[in-house]
Amino acid sequence: MQPILRLRDLSKTYDGIARRRVLRSVSLDVAPGEYVAIMGESGIGKSTLLNLVAGLDTPEAGCIELDGADLATLGDTQRTLLRRRAMGFVFQAFHLLSHLSVAQNVALPLALNGITGAEADRRVAAMLESVGLAARARSMPRELSGGEMQRVAVARALVHRPRLLLADEPTGNLDPESATQVLALLREQVSGSSGAGILVTHSAAAAATTDRVLVLGPEGLRPREDAGP
Repeated sequence: MQPILRLRDLSKTYDGIARRRVLRSVSLDVAPGEYVAIMGESGIGKSTLLNLVAGLDTPEAGCIELDGADLATLGDTQRTLLRRRAMGFVFQAFHLLSHLSVAQNVALPLALNGITGAEADRRVAAMLESVGLAARARSMPRELSGGEMQRVAVARALVHRPRLLLADEPTGNLDPESATQVLALLREQVSGSSGAGILVTHSAAAAATTDRVLVLGPEGLRPREDAGP
């Protein structure tokens, strides 16, 4: 089975007062249906790695392939279109648009991909049902709890059926009960799709909900030594 995502020997250095190498020789394959956690110390480059995978930044060296497409060969417009079509993002800060209703927030990725009308309405309704927020479709973000807002963010990330879900500390602002609900939802959605997911987290409990736990360090990615059932 061909991996959905393939990283080969990624390196990234930032220029400043002093050159700082953030990533060195990072390689990773993520298979269809696989959910992978990436852990590591603050500042080690976990968010930088997600930005590279998303095509928001470019590596100094190495290769990133999504469904066989080499991001290095794509122009800015092509990478933007690839993100819209093939990727879904869940962030710690929710990033909901305050002037749009819950349903309108969830519908945004569909609109960006040219899916509107009855088909969009059907997908949004089904997605809100799956995250337990069907009754909140017309609510505004200010009327929601933190856990509800994050579930809206999850619905928005998944409604266009992305090949790759990228979640960056998605439970950092949530209470334990809401965090448990969101983690279970992410696990369920990745497992039930033909896509794949990457979860960046500091939480061992969050990492334990994934299929595989890796630690990012100065020399790249390695399996977490204590990772187990």
